[in-house]
Amino acid sequence: MDLARPAHRPKGKVPHAPEARDESGAGLHVAIIMDGNGRWAVSRGSSRPAGHIEGARTARRIVEAAPQCGIRVLTLYAFSADNWNRPQREVAMLMRLFRRYLLSEVDRCIANGVRLTIIGRRDRVPGEVRKAIESAEAATSEGRTLDLRIAVDYSARDSILRAARRAADHHLSREQFSRLLGEVEHDRGPSREVDLLIRTGGEQRLSDFLLWECAYAELYFSDILWPDFSAKDLHAAVAEFHARERRFGGVPAAAAG
Repeated sequence: MDLARPAHRPKGKVPHAPEARDESGAGLHVAIIMDGNGRWAVSRGSSRPAGHIEGARTARRIVEAAPQCGIRVLTLYAFSADNWNRPQREVAMLMRLFRRYLLSEVDRCIANGVRLTIIGRRDRVPGEVRKAIESAEAATSEGRTLDLRIAVDYSARDSILRAARRAADHHLSREQFSRLLGEVEHDRGPSREVDLLIRTGGEQRLSDFLLWECAYAELYFSDILWPDFSAKDLHAAVAEFHARERRFGGVPAAAAG
């Protein structure tokens, strides 16, 4: 069986995973490619924007459930650098929706100890969106329960290339390069390696998302379209993660013994 894809969607009650902590005890870094909004809407006879609006509601539910799953850092892929190639009307709607999300979620983030960071380029997003980003980041900077990172106008390859150009003629360690990568992505501190990457919507690819950070990430692909992805599904993905043996290039524990 391919462990990268669940054989079927779990039925019934999914056990809570209070033990969901990484080996360092710092909590998990989970990254999610939120795929399937448009298909979800079309399958219901609605327009694609309706799917994106529902997808934003799902993002709220997943953010609220994340700490209960032992997640300390949650990175959501909201808008890739290649998404600028979508119809102009859809892109404009996505930017308006993103700005509205930022404005509406700040108080909720503060109340729940969520620190919000937007990673990716900022020079191509509308000015009112940049202002909303800066305001939301400043207002939530004291959050300690969850680091919520939203990738907007993001390309992992472009980020790595920009960092590599800055690192030219310098012999940097992996840790130093990670810090440099965090700087070009407007991250707060060095980029932390991803423990678990989830992609909804049935596709099985990374789509230029966190390529450096996902070097040893466990991959979990779900057929569930993003608007239907629930807290129960997040728990199931984390439980699957803890059922796997992470070897980081080594041999299984039984073989090593």
